Amino acid sequence: MGSAMWALVQYRTGAGIAVGVQVDQDVYAAPQLFGGRTLLEIVEDWPRWSTVLRTLDDRALTRVHEPDVVAPLTYPNKLICAGANYYDHAEEMGAARPDPEAEPFFFLKSPTTTVVGPTADVPINTDGRSTVDWEAELGVVIGRRTHAVAEAEAAQAIAGYVVANDISDRGVFHRRGSVAAAFDWDWLGHKNQDAFCPLGPGLVPSWLVPDPHALKIRLDVNGVVKQDSNTSQMVVKVPGLIAAASKLMTLEPGDIILTGTPAGVGLPRHDFLSPGDVVTVEIEGVGRICNTVVGK
Repeated sequence: MGSAMWALVQYRTGAGIAVGVQVDQDVYAAPQLFGGRTLLEIVEDWPRWSTVLRTLDDRALTRVHEPDVVAPLTYPNKLICAGANYYDHAEEMGAARPDPEAEPFFFLKSPTTTVVGPTADVPINTDGRSTVDWEAELGVVIGRRTHAVAEAEAAQAIAGYVVANDISDRGVFHRRGSVAAAFDWDWLGHKNQDAFCPLGPGLVPSWLVPDPHALKIRLDVNGVVKQDSNTSQMVVKVPGLIAAASKLMTLEPGDIILTGTPAGVGLPRHDFLSPGDVVTVEIEGVGRICNTVVGK
């Protein structure tokens, strides 16, 4: 492939899910040498396929007419999220300035039910209790089995990057009447409702993103900008997140680490999503996703 921005995507066909190459707004069918593999299967053998991709001639590929692009990875084994990992977000939430030397805070989202594609609808409860917020995030896709890796070597584990929206239900986060203080916070309901992690549009290989800490990151709702920041605001950088997570659990190819969100979430302003809202997240050099909120 040339030096232009491109991504590996998945799209729906009559026979199932196929891998494609997205260049600008066009999607091209993957060459036959991919053998009908899913993108997760390609990532599971990333050292081999990354070598192939570096020399792939996109001019020999066939354009797909009106592709139905779905989530790029179906499905990661783990979806690991870093909390309070942007300086500007911690400030807007009234928290102390985070220490970049401290161990990062992680939580999990259920990959098979929260992950949806770059244009999928996101259903939210309209029962009056839910207040649903947005969080634009850079996702890091792991490309090799990694355990207790040193920070200096952690970048070798990266296959590439995706755009993500870590949707959060603030209304159900705090539980009343819990049996003990440790049970006051409902991370399951807060982060793990169906379709609460749109991803896409595709996986951009790591060599096309020379510095993941120098990317513009932006989110708007119905065209109104809510988040407009830069990944330079990240507290613990990508290698540090990988190293810390790999000490807690073995990272496997296809696992995704969400790296935190910048300032501009709805909670401090009591500004939340409603059915009909269109949420767009764009990260420089990685891509753009656009999801419509619907009631359920």
